[in-house]
Amino acid sequence: MKFTSYITDSIGWLAVIGWQAAFASTAYLSGTQIQGAAILAHKYYKPEAWHGTLIMWASLLLALAVNLVGGRFLPRVENLILVVHILGFFGILIPLTTLSDHKTKEEVFTEFLNGGNFASQGLSWFVGMTGCVFAFSGGDAAVHMAEEVSNASRVIPRAIMLSVAINGSLGFGMLIAMLFCLGNIDDALNTPTGYPYIEIFYQATNSIPGALAMVSINLIMAVCIVVGMLTATSRQFWSFARDRGVPGWRLWSRVSSKHLPAYSVYLTMTVAWLLGLINIGSAVALNDITSMAVSGLYASYLIVAVLLLYRRCRGNITEYGESEVTLINVPGAPLVWGPFRMPGLLGILVNIYACIYMVIIIFFSFWPPLMNPSLENVNFSVVGTVGVVIFAIAYYVLRARNVYQGPIMEVAL
Repeated sequence: MKFTSYITDSIGWLAVIGWQAAFASTAYLSGTQIQGAAILAHKYYKPEAWHGTLIMWASLLLALAVNLVGGRFLPRVENLILVVHILGFFGILIPLTTLSDHKTKEEVFTEFLNGGNFASQGLSWFVGMTGCVFAFSGGDAAVHMAEEVSNASRVIPRAIMLSVAINGSLGFGMLIAMLFCLGNIDDALNTPTGYPYIEIFYQATNSIPGALAMVSINLIMAVCIVVGMLTATSRQFWSFARDRGVPGWRLWSRVSSKHLPAYSVYLTMTVAWLLGLINIGSAVALNDITSMAVSGLYASYLIVAVLLLYRRCRGNITEYGESEVTLINVPGAPLVWGPFRMPGLLGILVNIYACIYMVIIIFFSFWPPLMNPSLENVNFSVVGTVGVVIFAIAYYVLRARNVYQGPIMEVAL
């Protein structure tokens, strides 16, 4: 069980792969979206790959600055982001649906495309899920802040559920609006900006300033996401370093005078900074990092979900109580429920559905975007994921098995 925790768990190596790759991906997306807006605004601008990398690095520096301030500044920024997020939804939705020509409901709900030339429409649909599930990966980000939150056992689950509810409803609403206002799909897919939604905004408004005003809302949110992702990713790595699961754990687990995991923040920044160099050689290769984020995060969720399902079926779970907290790390001890739970048959069915869903996602995250891809379109994310896992196993055999004892729990100050 110690090795299983080391490889998977919410702070294990699969989670390290997923979170580091997800952070680099969000920074890359923010940088290249800003570059896409510049392409739309200036017809004489000649985009270069290294431009996107430099803009990505600029967003990383902004995220670093916000994270190193510490104190109450970051929570206040996050509250402001939530307000911009909700108001920005209407700032895009209203002009988009008002100014654009609308497709029919038959075109939206009954027409399907198979741009990758896969053998069937169903296979094309499954391969295309990777981008969608990436948007919902990392729902456990709030968990990484548990040690910096009062009454975490209740506040963190509420934060996760509210996050999924708010983003899920707003995202679904925007998806339906975008499909009805899609315009010429070929122009959207082949846009020089690199982002179809920018072309959709331009087709809807028929105005570059109007489209840029709508795009700017999304760009603000993209940069703000980088700030939050750095916070969550650095805390995840710091937790695993504190548990002595990574090389150099003594350094990465240090906390600064401002009670910040500064060294883990710097390491996370450095990893994303270096991954940004890949874009200069190949944007397709950097897109594989997104697939690594999906496979790493969902693999870490899957193992935990399978073990929870096993314990549910065995019935080896007890109600939450202070006297039982000390039993959590004892082999064979009952699993202790927290304040939030879904017991009984319904919980088992949801657990089974989650496991099946995650197996499908992980499997198709390694697929290329095209049938019979060329060498430059091959999805090499499986090489990166498996390579890190092999490194983790080797480090466990050589070193970590002597120092890693599982997650450290602080039960009292």
